Amino acid sequence: MLLWNHYPLIWTLKKAHAMPIHIAQRLIDSACQVILGKEHAVRLALSCLLARGHLLIEDLPGVGKTTLAHLLARLLGLQFQRIQFTSDLLPADILGVSVFDQRDGQFRFHPGPIFAQLVLADEINRATPKAQSALLEAMEERQISAEGQTWPLPSPFFVIATQNPSEQIGTFPLPESQLDRFLMCISLGYPSPEAERALLAGDDRRDLLARLPAELQPGELDTLLAAVRAIHVAPRLLDYLQALLTHSRESADFSSGLSPRAGLALLAASRAWALLAGRDHVLPEDVQAVLPAVAGHRLRTGSSGALSAEQLSRRLLEAVPLP
Repeated sequence: MLLWNHYPLIWTLKKAHAMPIHIAQRLIDSACQVILGKEHAVRLALSCLLARGHLLIEDLPGVGKTTLAHLLARLLGLQFQRIQFTSDLLPADILGVSVFDQRDGQFRFHPGPIFAQLVLADEINRATPKAQSALLEAMEERQISAEGQTWPLPSPFFVIATQNPSEQIGTFPLPESQLDRFLMCISLGYPSPEAERALLAGDDRRDLLARLPAELQPGELDTLLAAVRAIHVAPRLLDYLQALLTHSRESADFSSGLSPRAGLALLAASRAWALLAGRDHVLPEDVQAVLPAVAGHRLRTGSSGALSAEQLSRRLLEAVPLP
């Protein structure tokens, strides 16, 4: 009798959890119709945004970095602005500028393109460090300071930045402080032969984006963001996450370990990945799935040999036993 009395409550909890999972699956299915053969990268990108983080996409030109940013803004129904980063870009071109109004004899602040819910910083490493630094406060505090005043940015606020490989001509490497503002750094890579054939034989991606409706209804993004925060994390899972952080700081394999901010980012991304997988709790596999994207751009090798982000992340995962 006691169990029977609890059935309505159990059914209500399951139904409430099933709704955000259904919404998330709709997003993934729609995104994979445009970005072909890259479901893992799409899941990582969605996990990053649902964890309230900023995303850096580093890859060769022409593999779909900008298309993915446009796609996410479209599906999530977010106000979108694109900033093309160039060597002559100034901070005022991003944040905004005060202009003297002759009618009332005062300066009025005109907001820049940073005042949008999703901002695409396209080819961010083609701008000088001075222009890059204009994003630091916005990405961390979700506000900007200019002309002695502070203005809040829209909510939610996401930055998706693309960058070309650092060895290409005309690039300025992002400093560690800027890299650390990005919750994830991912790459798309070349498509598989099957996906490329479908890409060549199908419609233009820009035409597909133009016809694609917003997948989320008003309020559904807030539902997803709240559902991510509600994903359960067991104490033993936190032990595992802390062990990864501690090893990165104490091992001679790494010249600098993961910061507390990186630990919080890893936890948030793991929660989002678990939600996309249809679960209400985090497993060690979720941490392992997102760790290369979360930690790869933050880790530095302690040896003379250069290792990729994937190799550094694999070395960290292999050194720490599962709980």
